[in-house]
Amino acid sequence: MNPQTATTHPALLSVNNVEVIYDHVILVLKGVSLGVPEGKIVALLGANGAGKSTTLKSVSTLLRGERGDVTKGSVEFRGERIDHLSPNDLVKRGMVQVMEGRHCFGHLTVEENLLTGAYTRKLSRAELRQTLEKVYDYFPRLKQRRTSQSGYTSGGEQQMTAIGRALMAKPTMILLDEPSMGLAPQIVEEIFEIVRDLNKREQVSFLLAEQNTTVALRYADFGYILENGRVVMEGDAKELASNEDVKEFYLGISSGGRKSFRDVKHYRRRKRWLA
Repeated sequence: MNPQTATTHPALLSVNNVEVIYDHVILVLKGVSLGVPEGKIVALLGANGAGKSTTLKSVSTLLRGERGDVTKGSVEFRGERIDHLSPNDLVKRGMVQVMEGRHCFGHLTVEENLLTGAYTRKLSRAELRQTLEKVYDYFPRLKQRRTSQSGYTSGGEQQMTAIGRALMAKPTMILLDEPSMGLAPQIVEEIFEIVRDLNKREQVSFLLAEQNTTVALRYADFGYILENGRVVMEGDAKELASNEDVKEFYLGISSGGRKSFRDVKHYRRRKRWLA
């Protein structure tokens, strides 16, 4: 599988046949390859446990903190191999991961959380304020809550804080893990609208892992579907959204009407996709 299939142009990020093992024995990713073109939104889809978060962490090199290792393959960013670098090095190169679970410093205010995102940049006070105001321009709700402790803000506001903190580092790529998890549909739409706005206005590229296939494919340019640590399908987001297999098994809709995932045999799905 060619990691440049998402575009005719070279990928900004290339994941090449990556294998990941936890605790030296548990094989989680089994030869995953994908590409993210510059200035595009790429969705990494699949059920819980498919390997989406592990794929993001293999890119951001956060696996080591969880006793995981990339044992085969490589990860390249702007043509440079990065899987040996530290997360701090990647932030300096323009890649930031927003972790699953809306990680914020609960005892700090919203604004203090945002300011921690600029720690890798040597900014003057005026430049720091200018960057902060740009984040508030995208997240006006955060400006209203700037003096509130993050631990007492809503789930949606914490997710916005986490993304805003990543923006403070002025990234060219954001790895976004399960941005819709636990949020009301209206807030999910609001966050994805902001993601698209950042992509169009700031040319920030996104690789986002998401279980909400319907929303993700509506905003993404390209998508990959993971199952049991392997990429089983990939394609243009609109094509995936209209694909009968995807509609049946991930959107819950078949040509015969709505159908439960459990109503269909697993081998039948695999046979159709991998034939």
